[in-house]
Amino acid sequence: MKRIAIFQSELGVGGIQKSIVNLLNSIDYDEFQVDLYLSRKDKFWDISFPEKLNIYYLKPTPRIYSFLPFDLSKKLLRYDFDGRGEYDLAIDFNSYQVSCAVGALTVPAKRRVMWIHNNVKIKLENEWKYRVLWNFFKGKFKYYDGFVPVSNALTEPFRAMSGVSDKPFTVIENLINVEEIKDKMAIKPDGLELDESCINFVALGRLCHQKGYDIMLGEFAKACEKRDDIRLYIIGDGPDREALEEQCGRLGVKDKVYFLGHRENPYSIMARMDAFISTSRYEGQPLNIMEAMVVGLPLYCSKNLEKYTEGLSGMENMSEALLKAGKEAKKPDELIEYNKRILDNIAKLTEYAV
Repeated sequence: MKRIAIFQSELGVGGIQKSIVNLLNSIDYDEFQVDLYLSRKDKFWDISFPEKLNIYYLKPTPRIYSFLPFDLSKKLLRYDFDGRGEYDLAIDFNSYQVSCAVGALTVPAKRRVMWIHNNVKIKLENEWKYRVLWNFFKGKFKYYDGFVPVSNALTEPFRAMSGVSDKPFTVIENLINVEEIKDKMAIKPDGLELDESCINFVALGRLCHQKGYDIMLGEFAKACEKRDDIRLYIIGDGPDREALEEQCGRLGVKDKVYFLGHRENPYSIMARMDAFISTSRYEGQPLNIMEAMVVGLPLYCSKNLEKYTEGLSGMENMSEALLKAGKEAKKPDELIEYNKRILDNIAKLTEYAV
């Protein structure tokens, strides 16, 4: 039986967190022993993990370690792995947190890999906080045996910004829990009232600069100038919420845009919508788009997102696309081959010779 150690900071709200929850609920525990190491006990998702999954908590890591050169943090931080034995594979699933990196790089293991969840080139250009952290933790890359970008579009930007040229990259997309989505779609959402005569769009994700909701609202407002029968429902929360609500007021669409906040079950809402919309500035591999595919929603995604999602056809002009939108039959996709490929590729990572 192959043994895997996975390091993640916590299981709060976010795409990375949802991705690891999906993965841990899909692994075959008759073939793999999996130990999950967390830094914090934050939890948002309604999680019922398999009994055979082992969960351990690392001692809290002071914030100061994020602002030390990584080699120094690696030297100073000590985690207790006594009695755990050697793993076939250690995974830094987070890729941002010092604790995850030090854990994955110091636990006894035959092979160590780091997941890459974003286009780091664009992220560095857009987020000054990430630039600061990158300067401190970029020293960790030399210690990994390989890297796992969640889409093909992430490999070259990471190589260019990190300087890593001699390590293997294995693309493994985000696994989607299709059965969970189908089960939760059937639940009637509380307090949701839709005007069925309108075309109801839904967006899902953190309200932050990366997700481009300001772009979405601008395009939506342009379309509303020429048609009055479209509505936008936004599931999620984040630091930009107040600014986005103010933008709705300035654009005159406050009565057509609904901020629904975080929802543990967004799928029950998505199932009652007519289409899904995304205008993210950049991504890794969008979970929300894949989840919308499972629901069967028509996709209204900006052109730049094509490179992050295999088979996606993006929109060159979102406001024009919204003007032409109508009600369409839903076409659910169970992603059978997609999910199988992901689990097969993770199994290959445990082979030391790969």
